[in-house]
Amino acid sequence: MQPDMNPERLGLVSAVRGSVIDVRFERNLPPIRTLLRAGAKGEIAIEVLTQLNPNLVRGIALTPTQGLARGMQVDNTGMSLLAPTGTGILSRMFDVFGNAIDRLPPPQNIQWRSVHQEPPSLEERSTNIEIFETGIKVIDMLVPLERGGKAGLFGGAGVGKTVLLTEMIHNMVGQHKGVSIFCGIGERSREGEELYREMKEAGVLQNMVMVFGQMNEPPGARFRVGHAALTMAEYFRDEEQRDVLLLIDNVFRFIQAGMEVSGLMGQMPSRLGYQPTMGTELSQLEERIANTARGAITSIQAVYVPADDLTDPAAVHTFAHLSASIVLSRKRASEGLFPAVDPLQSGSKMTTPGIVGERHYALAQEIRRTLAQYESLKDIIAMLGLEQLTPEDRNLVGRARRLERFLTQPFFTTEQFSGLPGKAVRLQDTMDGCERILRDEFKDVPESALYMIGSINEVNIQDASPIKPREAAHET
Repeated sequence: MQPDMNPERLGLVSAVRGSVIDVRFERNLPPIRTLLRAGAKGEIAIEVLTQLNPNLVRGIALTPTQGLARGMQVDNTGMSLLAPTGTGILSRMFDVFGNAIDRLPPPQNIQWRSVHQEPPSLEERSTNIEIFETGIKVIDMLVPLERGGKAGLFGGAGVGKTVLLTEMIHNMVGQHKGVSIFCGIGERSREGEELYREMKEAGVLQNMVMVFGQMNEPPGARFRVGHAALTMAEYFRDEEQRDVLLLIDNVFRFIQAGMEVSGLMGQMPSRLGYQPTMGTELSQLEERIANTARGAITSIQAVYVPADDLTDPAAVHTFAHLSASIVLSRKRASEGLFPAVDPLQSGSKMTTPGIVGERHYALAQEIRRTLAQYESLKDIIAMLGLEQLTPEDRNLVGRARRLERFLTQPFFTTEQFSGLPGKAVRLQDTMDGCERILRDEFKDVPESALYMIGSINEVNIQDASPIKPREAAHET
């Protein structure tokens, strides 16, 4: 028995099945969500998930369970999992337990808070609506983000979710006056290391915190890392009264970790193998991201879509919580139109005349209408060719294709791969460019001259862009 253990709160391991641990307590049965510690140095952390009877609890291990055996003593800590908060966590990188993982000394000047907090009540919430510019043309024009809102980047594997998220960090962290918190749930270690290095080089690390629960960690740790990041964000919003930019990569991995925990606990799965409590678990995380009179938490979340199926329950449940949904299309990525945002499937609740203004709203509607009509004409073009269209339809196709190319953009984060210098474009310049294309001012300009540029003033008719998107076979 460890010398600091209180005999009143001691339990004994009753069963070990992988990450699922049963612990017997003769008295003082710990409540659900209590953290238990086992091992010679208390290195094995177990979170209580259910009480089986008056003397037995079942929990999930948040750490590897090597060396744990029946009959070993377990200490009831009497509290839930804690996360570090305070100004001392800025510019640092943490794991789910609040341990610094950036090879620097432990942070100073911090307080510890439970990761399980209630969302703000309705009377505490703010109703002010303000647009949050990203510098990315297609997003600012067609899917404007809300300050204090939740935006999701939906896409399958390899269509550019993390690249787009990293670009948003590059564009927004520099101009964002508050704190930025990056939460990596079940993503690759390489991406975390690259992000840390890039933020350090960009000089914005002093206002940033990173929290990671990587794919090599047990499902219990991945399931709680989002709550740990939100606890840090809530501290800066409520105590420091600062705006917080919360970046989550990837919400699907949070749902997946919950599915693994649910399966380990022996719960009957629901549709497509997901846990029956998925909606509740996601709500407990998402509802804490809110505006209050003291500050706002603006969240941008990457969401992996299994097999590019937007009807998958994980994607459907996430859609319900968001103010803006940015859907990435594999077809557009294959044509070389980056960022591969699908303008017809993406949408934002901010796109109303009262919020973005009459001009922006009318322009966005006109762009969507033009692109939708082009989409409906693609089958005719594939079968009969462009020549069989009416002159009006041919003009419309030309406008739509020029709009598609104008809404592409070179990124700062891909500069080393593409060789094109990155561009951040103001919303006003994007609106001017789209308006001029819709007025047919660039009717005689080659489509390639509008590809991968910033503002419309960069169009050079004599020297069209050397990189051309791969055209779909039926359009060549």
